Amino acid sequence: MSDQLAIRRRRFSQWLAASSISLLANPALSGSAPKQKHIVIVGAGIVGSSIAYHLAKWGVKVTLLDRNTVASGASHGTFAWINATWAKQPEHYHAFSQTGVDAWHELQAELDLPIKWGGSLEWFSSASRQQQLATDIIEQQKWGEPAQIIDAAEALKREPLVDFTGASLVAESPRDGALDPVLISTLLVSAAETLGSKTIEACDVVNIQNAPDGQKVVQTTCGDITADRVVLATGADSSSVARLGRFELPQRSTPGVIVITDPLPPLLNGILVAPGVHIHQRIDGRLVIGEQEGAPDTEAHRARLMGRPTAFPTADISAEHARRLLTLARQYLQMPDKVVVNEVVIGWRPLPLDGLPVIGPSPEDSDTYIAVMHSGVSLAAVVGHLVARELVDGVDMAELSPYRADRVFASANRY
Repeated sequence: MSDQLAIRRRRFSQWLAASSISLLANPALSGSAPKQKHIVIVGAGIVGSSIAYHLAKWGVKVTLLDRNTVASGASHGTFAWINATWAKQPEHYHAFSQTGVDAWHELQAELDLPIKWGGSLEWFSSASRQQQLATDIIEQQKWGEPAQIIDAAEALKREPLVDFTGASLVAESPRDGALDPVLISTLLVSAAETLGSKTIEACDVVNIQNAPDGQKVVQTTCGDITADRVVLATGADSSSVARLGRFELPQRSTPGVIVITDPLPPLLNGILVAPGVHIHQRIDGRLVIGEQEGAPDTEAHRARLMGRPTAFPTADISAEHARRLLTLARQYLQMPDKVVVNEVVIGWRPLPLDGLPVIGPSPEDSDTYIAVMHSGVSLAAVVGHLVARELVDGVDMAELSPYRADRVFASANRY
């Protein structure tokens, strides 16, 4: 084990130990406080669900709201890859993502979550990009990630049903995993409810106002809710942050098509990131196929994306995109002649302008807390833990300091 990896795991263990101390030391959690803290979370995706669970675990009264259903937004349309790969830049964000992977292992053991750990294999068609990938892997190794470059023959041993023709080198990231984001979010919500949390679906938040006693009044389509703090885990919906948090979050949300099949026999052990397409197979046998470069940039496709839909307008158009992605996938993966498509989703990535998470109080309202990020799947477990610490204990977690909403948002395009 590298020194960096040992330090990171020791730090995560210290967080967990500190959390246990917090449970004993905080009077609101010991039963001696006259009033239980109440926190409303807006957005029941994988990030909001994780925060709800961690808060409920620590004795906080939680109300989780979603305008639709649990994990029906950005979490529904994500490829759901847990990783700390070369794209996680700069180094502090890579380290944060590494801790995110560790946190999922802890949460999986705690709740017996169905997460598939099989690592990932990645390569590009461009020779220059392949060379850059090799350089990126060396950097990852310096940062404590056990990634490595292997040849096509070695990659074939990992994934016997994959065609690695033309792959002069393949990047292997053995710690990567994948999950079903809707299922995992639902399980986190269920675990939170077991601890006393309340979930209200089909409930849209209209406004948040300040009450004379210092509390927040969350005005919703299902009635007013009074709370001590409000968390906005609203994913790609930047308008909600502006409207409810009074903060214009510099954000660009890009679309991607995800195809999910009916269950198939075992085809893949881990995640495949091939030129133009990425694929993984869930524990239940379903293939998840996502596009690397995006759908064809045509006028008709741009028109369909107006209003940010999560599905195509007709079954024929959905089938067309499914065929397109299946054709890409078949270039690399051997699969049965008959593959039934279960779902075609347009996913909208929550992308703050600099590519980094936004986690912390709104600059305009300290009692409204923002938790919006790309890589929400990779980070949900550790973010749930750290955000709960901040909200329960009233402390500033140093690990979250680079991701505050009052930073300067320089433009970066890594995704």
